[in-house]
Amino acid sequence: MTEYDPRTATGIPTEPVGSLPRPSKLQAAYAAYDEGKIDKDALEAEQDAAARDSIERFEATGSPIISDGEQRWSSFATYPITDTLAGTGLADNLGPGGQFFAIFADGHGRQLPRLTGGPLRYKTYAADTLKKSIGYAHVPMKQAVIAPSMLALLYPLKDEVPGYSREQFEEDIVNECEKDIRKAFEAGAARVSVDFTEGRLATREDPRNPWTGAGLLPHFIELNNRVFARFSAEERKKIGVHTCPGGDRDSVHSADVPYNNLLPSMFQMNAGYFLIQLASEREKDPVYESIGKHLRDDADGVAQMAYIGVINPGNPRIESAEEVRDALVRASNFIPKERIGATDDCGFSPFSIDEKPNHGSPDYARDVAFQKITNRVEGAKMAAEKLGVS
Repeated sequence: MTEYDPRTATGIPTEPVGSLPRPSKLQAAYAAYDEGKIDKDALEAEQDAAARDSIERFEATGSPIISDGEQRWSSFATYPITDTLAGTGLADNLGPGGQFFAIFADGHGRQLPRLTGGPLRYKTYAADTLKKSIGYAHVPMKQAVIAPSMLALLYPLKDEVPGYSREQFEEDIVNECEKDIRKAFEAGAARVSVDFTEGRLATREDPRNPWTGAGLLPHFIELNNRVFARFSAEERKKIGVHTCPGGDRDSVHSADVPYNNLLPSMFQMNAGYFLIQLASEREKDPVYESIGKHLRDDADGVAQMAYIGVINPGNPRIESAEEVRDALVRASNFIPKERIGATDDCGFSPFSIDEKPNHGSPDYARDVAFQKITNRVEGAKMAAEKLGVS
C-alpha cells in the first residue's frame, strides 16, 4: 500500500473514478481480437500503449493521484471474468446470455454472462493489470474494483444453479472481492474504490429488466458490507465506493431515479469515502442536503468523506475551474467542508467499446477528458483556498 495524503497537493482532496475513453485504435484491436484477426499478444500491445499514454497525459493534468484509465479491461464490471465485452476469454463456469445489467436511456443495453455452475473464480484481478501499469507512473495510483453486488447479478434472479447454491456463490464473490482489494493494495495502489453503479438502478423498477424491481438494494448493501467488515478502520479510510446513474455511449441508466432512493442506504456501507455523481444532477441542493444528513461520523470507526461529482463525462462541454470551485463551495453549505472532496461523476468510458457519440469520437473524448480533469484539480485548489481548507 503506497502512502498518500489526499490533502497535500490540493487542500480539498480530488480523485478520479477510474476509466478513460479507449483510443479508436485500441477499440479496433478489441474488435479484431474478437474476430480472430489478431492474437492476445497484439491486443495486449495496444492495451499497453494506451495505458502508457493515459498515465503520461493524466500526470500532465496535475492530478495528485491517477489511474491507467482501465485501458486493459473489457469493462469496469466484467474485467475479472472476460477478456472482451463480446465474451472472448470467459472465466470458467460462465457462458453467454445472462441477464442485462442495464438498459440505458438511449435504448442500448449491456448484458452479463450466464452462470452455468460453480465455483466462480476471477480469472483476472485488478492487481494483474495495475502491476503492468504502475511502473509507468510517477505519482500515486488508485485502483477501481467491482462490487460483489454487481457480480451477484450473474446468478439467475429466480432459479437455482444446479449444484451451486446462491449462498455458496455469494460467499465466493465476497471472498473474491476481498482478495481483489487486498491484491490491489499489495501491487501498490494508494486507494481502492468499489464501483457500485447498480445501487441507484436497483430501485428503478424497469419492467424490461426484472432485477431492478426485485428490491435488491438492502441485499446489495449487506453483501458489500460483508467485504468491508474484513478490513480494519485504518484500511477502510483508503477504500471508497463510487455511485452514478451509469455512463456508457454518453447515456445513463438511472438518472430519473430519485437519489434519496439510494443515499440513506448507501451511507450504511462502512466505506471510508464515497465518489458521488452530482455534476449532471438537475437539482443539486437536495442531494447535497441528503449527503450532509446521512454521511456518518462513525462508520465502524471511520468518519466518511463525500467526494462531490463536479465533472460530467457524458457532456463534451468543459467545465471551468471556477465552476468546479463554485460547486464545492456550494456543497459546503450542506456538508462539513473538511469532509468534502472532488471527483468526476463517473468513469469517462466504463466499457471498452464506446463510440462517445456526443463527442464525435473516442479520440476527441480523450482530449476533452484530460482538460476536464485539469480543471477539476485546479478548481479543487481554488475551493480549498476560498474555504480555508488545507
